[in-house]
Amino acid sequence: MNPLIWHKVAAVSGMAALGLGTYGAHGFKPNNPSYKEVWNTASLYHLAHTAALIGAPITKNPNIFGGLLTTGIVAFSGTCYVVAFLEDRTYARLAPFGGFAFIAAWGSLLF
Repeated sequence: MNPLIWHKVAAVSGMAALGLGTYGAHGFKPNNPSYKEVWNTASLYHLAHTAALIGAPITKNPNIFGGLLTTGIVAFSGTCYVVAFLEDRTYARLAPFGGFAFIAAWGSLLF
């Protein structure tokens, strides 16, 4: 796979991160205010790891790094968005796998 595909993935993810972050800041009004913090955490990790995704093509293993970051964004941030939006923590089971994917992505830079 062409490593530059990760720039396109980062573009889509960045647009989603900004859109979801804007919604979280201006439109998201949960009944329980603690879910606002869950949304903010999802947004922070989503945007930070999207920024890192831009650098995937210059890594030694761009598909591993990019794939793991993308998995982390979907599994961690996506799960947190769902938990916050539905105000139901039973959907949080996938989040730790996303966290491990983030850690593995950063660890992949060692090789």
